[in-house]
Amino acid sequence: MMRQFELVERVKSYDPDADEDLLNRAYVYAMKMHGSQKRASGDPYFSHPIEVAGILTTYKLDSASIVTALLHDVVEDTQASLEDVRRLFGDEVARLVDGVTKLARIQLQSTETKQAENFRKFVLAMSEDIRVLLVKLADRLHNMRTLSFITDPAKRRTIAMETMDIYAPLAERIGLQEVKTELEDLAFAELHGDARTSILNRLKFLELHGGDLVVNIMDELDQVIRKAGISGYISGREKTPYSIWRKMQVKEVSFEQLADIMAFRIMVDNIDDCYRVLGLIHTTYPMVPGRFKDYVSTPKRNGYRSIHTTIIGPQRHRIEIQIRTHQMHEIAELGVAAHWRYKATDLFATEGASGKNVEGRQYSWIRELLEILEHAQNPQEFLEHTKLEMFQDQVFCFTPKGELIALPRGAGPVDFAYAVHTEVGNTCVGAKVNGRIVPLRMKLENGDQVEIVTSTAQKPSPEWEGFVATGKARAHIRRRIRTEARTEYVKLGREILEKTFAKEGYELSEKGLATALGKLDVESIEDLIAKVGEGRLVGREVLIAVYPGARTDNDDKIVNLSQARLRQSSEATEAIPIRGLTTGMALHLAECCHPLPGDRIIGIASEGRGVEVHTIDCERLESHTDTPDRWIDLAWDTDQDKDVHIGSIKLVVANEPGSLGALSMVIARNNGNISNLKFTKRSRDFFEIAVDIEVRGVKHLTNIIAALRATPVINSVERARG
Repeated sequence: MMRQFELVERVKSYDPDADEDLLNRAYVYAMKMHGSQKRASGDPYFSHPIEVAGILTTYKLDSASIVTALLHDVVEDTQASLEDVRRLFGDEVARLVDGVTKLARIQLQSTETKQAENFRKFVLAMSEDIRVLLVKLADRLHNMRTLSFITDPAKRRTIAMETMDIYAPLAERIGLQEVKTELEDLAFAELHGDARTSILNRLKFLELHGGDLVVNIMDELDQVIRKAGISGYISGREKTPYSIWRKMQVKEVSFEQLADIMAFRIMVDNIDDCYRVLGLIHTTYPMVPGRFKDYVSTPKRNGYRSIHTTIIGPQRHRIEIQIRTHQMHEIAELGVAAHWRYKATDLFATEGASGKNVEGRQYSWIRELLEILEHAQNPQEFLEHTKLEMFQDQVFCFTPKGELIALPRGAGPVDFAYAVHTEVGNTCVGAKVNGRIVPLRMKLENGDQVEIVTSTAQKPSPEWEGFVATGKARAHIRRRIRTEARTEYVKLGREILEKTFAKEGYELSEKGLATALGKLDVESIEDLIAKVGEGRLVGREVLIAVYPGARTDNDDKIVNLSQARLRQSSEATEAIPIRGLTTGMALHLAECCHPLPGDRIIGIASEGRGVEVHTIDCERLESHTDTPDRWIDLAWDTDQDKDVHIGSIKLVVANEPGSLGALSMVIARNNGNISNLKFTKRSRDFFEIAVDIEVRGVKHLTNIIAALRATPVINSVERARG
């Protein structure tokens, strides 16, 4: 445990003007208040705030932050009050301690439905003073380092999930890359320990059998830049076990199939040298297409600046390179914590019109978040900014009045409508999400603001059952459809009976039908008429049950009207592969997005052309937002999967012998057939190819794409759009 004088010396080493008396008093007070309290590890509880304070000294934070770290648990876990803290240490420290205490009271667990509101409080507290968040992240980091001492496996797992879902992304959001990486690794060890161990063992194997590969690559890169007279520092490392595991999950490949598990950083003195090094790297080694990002000219919202590129580097290894200045590197690792170190420089301050220094734009997002939360008009933007997925199995959406509606993931506007009120669901004709008209099949996302459009003439469609996600919606749809259907069956059944009885010259009466109930095993007259309408009873059967002496010589082949209608409807469905269209309506598949069976689709009606079918994410739909009356909710007929359709893909393939053979073999092994292949770009190292494949639907095409992505000679593959 760090001694009192050691902590003071650490702070004084980077802040000679630090309030030494304040630090000493806080150390003694915290030690006194925590007294004999113990941690799960058996260590004195006071060792925890000391470690949190020590973590913050690595980021060279001010005295108030260090004192807050020492005192962050005294209000929650001891007899001390916030007023005691204010009286002894001043308003600034009291405000920070209060902020951390409030965050500690928010249970950030992904099983609690109050999560959305809790997270709002979390960001509000953070926005009030970023130091509150820095202390909380340091607190979580030390708790994760000592997680193994907690004996309850369920509690350990909950804390690890909370860390992975909330704290690690938030650390990344404010630029604390080191903290984010360590939090992810510690949580990964708890949640997927076997996977982490396996990856570490494979990395060690590569080290043993690859010799000094990283060192050799660093030496070669160093020679390249030094020959050009550029002074720089190069570091190399394997990617973290968690980032490797994530890539394996996303790409659905094994460890051996991953190509770029090594990353290198080149740090230089100025921005000009960044671009000079980039030019040298790209002229010396082949660049992997689609892997270049320039965050120097266009920084991330958290202030991160760096140039990223992936090359086929020394010894034909695919490696990722990050190029940045030394100052950019410090910001990349320390993030917002570096504010105090550089706040007097132009990096964090710009000259305002008044001639006074004002905070630069690197961390303006904190103020923007506060503004969004206060006005509560754009929750989608709020959630996009924070980059946090709060629940794995739920989404939180808002009514136009700001009421929060929790739904299962995969729910859509119809589920939302029934969650508001049953009648809103029953009369739902459309929806606006974040001000835009959307199809009813659209899946809602966290933070969406949803407005349901209703009409008294609307009735639930049987097709809704196929895409709603909530049991409540499904139950109400079925109930309403049964009610509506029964009304129609009764109407149709009465029509059939009237025609049947009239043709034979008999009178149709309630009294007569009542005499037939027992013979036909039906409970009521309405049930009898409805069964005729459904086709479960033939009109002739009822006639004979009421009038046993009725003639039957010429009526043996009478076909029930309802059965004929059902058969006609079935034949029409078989002729049209897409549900939701009126019989005989012309349609064609849009060439801009190439919809396939299994895609979520929407129809746009136009004069003279019938209905044009688009995928739900097609960019062309933007041009039709002003004409919602032309939108038609459609769905593929699942039985049409046996038909052959054309799916288009774009690939980047290594220019090596056998590459095209490998491409065609993968497609053939997955029951696809190449109908067209075109080279769109050729270079020394890569081909860019457009391929049309005969497939049965989007699932079939997705399987082929996954198999292609796992093929070493194929650098990238994606579905073609347009």
